[in-house]
Amino acid sequence: MAFRSATSLSFVCLVLLAIAVGSNAGGIAIYWGQNGNEGTLSETCETGNYEYVILSFLATFGNGQTPMINLAGHCDPYSNGCTGLNSDIKSCQAKGVKVILSLGGASGSYSLTSTEDAKQVATYLWNNFLGGQSSSRPLGPAVLDGIDFDIEGGTDQHWNDLARFLSGYSKRGKKVHLTVAPQCPFPDAWVGNALKTGLFDYVWVQFYNNPPCQYSSGDIGTLEDAWKQWTSDITATKIFLGLPASPEAAGSGFIPVADLTSKVLPAIRGSAKYGGVMLWSKYYDDGYSSAIKSHV
Repeated sequence: MAFRSATSLSFVCLVLLAIAVGSNAGGIAIYWGQNGNEGTLSETCETGNYEYVILSFLATFGNGQTPMINLAGHCDPYSNGCTGLNSDIKSCQAKGVKVILSLGGASGSYSLTSTEDAKQVATYLWNNFLGGQSSSRPLGPAVLDGIDFDIEGGTDQHWNDLARFLSGYSKRGKKVHLTVAPQCPFPDAWVGNALKTGLFDYVWVQFYNNPPCQYSSGDIGTLEDAWKQWTSDITATKIFLGLPASPEAAGSGFIPVADLTSKVLPAIRGSAKYGGVMLWSKYYDDGYSSAIKSHV
């Protein structure tokens, strides 16, 4: 009898542990769009590896410029050739994948010169990619799930205004998710002020190309310290560990699968704000997401 009761107790403990772990299970976000050889958007979602796919990039906007999307070899926006992605986007969303448009990138031409400029960009994004109406929607009629801020140039001005204006559109029906990809040194030089608005749902912190706060062979301390600062100082629904999907995807910061699953994730997964892992990018993800998915 005592043995059976102990067995029952063990079973209950295992169930409770599974529930606890499951409740804080993370997802994988992937950037897609900067290499025509990375497969189609629908193929990306069909892998079942990703909860979020981030289309990169709307690389030109603000300061009076005509906004222009750049999806590398996937399609030609100048001939309206990216509208074919409409069915891919809907296919992804039907599988429960959130599809988000990323603004900026490392080599784009963008800046916001005033609050009014930010308002105009927000209006453009709403009408052309979100729930508004436009006769020239670059990706067709599909309604994206949100907007990502991957700001790595220009100035640090008015991104907070843009976040507020975009957030306001959530009141018009479908929620506009706001996401952001800051560098891991805190606070981020470009979007530090925008993050203070507390309006961002998902923050994928780039723990690569940033030696002061990224993982280096066997040393988890600097990454863990930076992670604690991000999760304690930033108001966001979830914070993600941003990593390169292969050693070739970044100058530094790649974490081998064994190190990630045995050392890094166990150290950060206990945070209530832990959201999962963001990867740059689909082109470089040759099995990495598959290998880590059950551990994220």
